[in-house]
Amino acid sequence: KQWYQRRVAITAGGGKDSTYTIHQCVSAGHDVVALAHLKPPPNKEELDSYMYQSVGSNVVEFVSRALGVKLYEREISGTPVAQDLGYERTENDEVEDLYELLSEIKKETQITAVCSGAIFSTYQKNRVEEVCARLGLVSIAPLWEREQETLLQEMIDTQLQIRIIKVASIGLGKSHVGQQASDLLPHFSSINQKFGFNVCGEGGEYESLVTDCPLFGYTIQIDSSEKVCHSHDDMAPVWYEKFENVSLVEKPMLEKMNLRERLDLFVDGVRGNLPVLSH
Repeated sequence: KQWYQRRVAITAGGGKDSTYTIHQCVSAGHDVVALAHLKPPPNKEELDSYMYQSVGSNVVEFVSRALGVKLYEREISGTPVAQDLGYERTENDEVEDLYELLSEIKKETQITAVCSGAIFSTYQKNRVEEVCARLGLVSIAPLWEREQETLLQEMIDTQLQIRIIKVASIGLGKSHVGQQASDLLPHFSSINQKFGFNVCGEGGEYESLVTDCPLFGYTIQIDSSEKVCHSHDDMAPVWYEKFENVSLVEKPMLEKMNLRERLDLFVDGVRGNLPVLSH
C-alpha cells in the first residue's frame, strides 16, 4: 500500500542516493512534488552533521531547477544531541529541523509520504521514520539494505553522472575529489576488500553530487571550484570541493517534459526504441 501513487517529498542533498531515490519513486508511480533540503549556516561548507550532507549545499538549487521540482530549504540550527540508535523528540537536536521543514512542506503541498535515500544507516532511517510518524506521513526508503556495489553499478548504468565531492576514508585523498564514481568503482571495490570500505559511502567515506541523469531537464555544469582540506589526518584526510560558479546547460526536448515523461523516454532508449537523451 505504501507504494501506491503518493504525493511525496524527497529528503535531498544533491547526491546519488537522493537522486536515485527520485528515480525509484517516479518509476513506482509517485508524484514527487517537493525537495526537502537542510542546509548549513552561511559561510560554512562543511558541517559535522550525523544526518545531512552539507558539502555542495549551494548546488542543490540547481538540482531543483534541473528536475523541475520545487525546493524547500531550512537552515540547520540544531546539533546531534540525541545520539542513541532510537530517537524521541529532543530539544535543539538537528532532527527537529527536519520536522519543521517537513511540517511546512506538508501544509503547502499535502504530501502523504517522505522518501529518503537511506541504504544501511539505521540511525538516519529511524529519525526520518520518527518525524514522519509525528506528522502522519509514510516513510519510504526504496534503497534500504540493497547490496552496495550492485546498487552503485545500477546507478551508473542508469546514467547518473556521480561526482565525488568529499572524501574521508583510508584509501581516498585529494586526487579523488572531482572524479566520477564510474571511474572509481574498481578502486572502491579494492579498498572495500582491504579495509571494509562502504562502496556507497554509507559510513561517511565520501559524498557525491549528481550533475546529470535521465530525470534532469538541464545538465549541471561546474564552471569553477576548489579543493579544500578540512582535516589533515595522516590515515584518512578529509578533502571536499567548494563550488564557486555553477550553471545549467539546456538539454533539448527534455527541459519541457515532466519527470514521468523523461523517465519514459529514457526507458524507451534503453529498450532500443529511441536514442537515450540523458545528457
